[in-house]
Amino acid sequence: MRAVSPGWEAGEVGEGLHWGPGGKEGEPRGWGHAGVQPGAVLQCGGLAQGEWGGGSLTVSPVPHPTGVCVAGYGCSDRNEILQLLPPPTLQAKETKGLCPERDFKVECGGFSNRPVYGLKHVPDTSLLVTSGPPDASLHVWQVSGEDSDVIKPVSAIPAENSTGQAWAKMATISTKAPWVLHGSRVDSVQITEVESQKNVYVAASRSSEELSGVAFLDCNTFLLCCAKGRLGLADVRQPQSPVEAAAVPLAPRGERWCMGVGPAPPGSDLSSRPVACLSSGGRLVLTDVRKTSEPLASAKCRVPSPGSGAEFLCVSWAPALEGCLAVSGFDGTVQVYDTQGWDRSGREAEPLFVHKGHAFGGPGGSAGPPLVTAHTWHPQKPRALLSAASDGSLHIWDWVQPCGSCG
Repeated sequence: MRAVSPGWEAGEVGEGLHWGPGGKEGEPRGWGHAGVQPGAVLQCGGLAQGEWGGGSLTVSPVPHPTGVCVAGYGCSDRNEILQLLPPPTLQAKETKGLCPERDFKVECGGFSNRPVYGLKHVPDTSLLVTSGPPDASLHVWQVSGEDSDVIKPVSAIPAENSTGQAWAKMATISTKAPWVLHGSRVDSVQITEVESQKNVYVAASRSSEELSGVAFLDCNTFLLCCAKGRLGLADVRQPQSPVEAAAVPLAPRGERWCMGVGPAPPGSDLSSRPVACLSSGGRLVLTDVRKTSEPLASAKCRVPSPGSGAEFLCVSWAPALEGCLAVSGFDGTVQVYDTQGWDRSGREAEPLFVHKGHAFGGPGGSAGPPLVTAHTWHPQKPRALLSAASDGSLHIWDWVQPCGSCG
């Protein structure tokens, strides 16, 4: 890995455009930047705050409150898993102008002998769980303490009859014990206790539909999304009840779908959580976990070449900005939308902000411009996001708040 110095510059593979802290309303402010192994998965956050995001560059919360883990998917037998410390400017409570230290720092790392398409941190532990081809099995990793700089493999969680299946989608929780919810198809969904590898739950379903995502709502319930645009709600306390998936409302056929589950609005019941469903054609449908068959709103994102982005589709709700969400996976940008005021018309929505750093900073050439493979929100800084692209670039950024927008 090579860190990137700040400045308005585009460089080689792993480098990109970086912004200084400032700018006019609607312009980005850069917190930090790094180049990582081209093709990566990201998940970020802090142990106390939970995880943020996942996708094809994966970042996960590990021992440090603002730590970041990234893992590669570009190689068949040697993919990096790194724990990074963001630059001090991101960890400061207030932004006080330019900071001389603007690079990520590598704290420890390891290698996976298979591509890492999914990476999750197990809350309240120093464990990571990864998934990726050629099957739906999981691998558990130990993030070393202060006396070591190695991320070590601990164990594997096999998946029965998974050879040839898509890689497993995952979610983690530690309310009762360290659990991982995983599966590549509806009929393969199960919950496994990470440390003992005991099966806690196995879905009762005959559906072999491919999954695009799973999410814990609490320790008893979870939501799953099928790639063809169907949502299913399941209760761990009722293992014999079949998992029934219903079509996303207002969803056209022939498109691939993913979902993002948001936090409950302030003052509302915890069971009232918004769900955003995003299609490969750029359609966004908003619903609620209490009744996923009823649409609350629908809109069309401003995306190029509808239908071209499917493998890295990502939609996520802002944890601290009511009604705000971000989408990526169509090109080298991340688009932020304020959904407050949306209706069911499905008309094109105007982005609140578009981050174009990856698109401008990539190497281009025969491989084409970089594609954003994942993004995630910072758990404490309301408008700060982290995004990664297929060229190995990793950006942390936010934007100056325009008057009248969300937040």
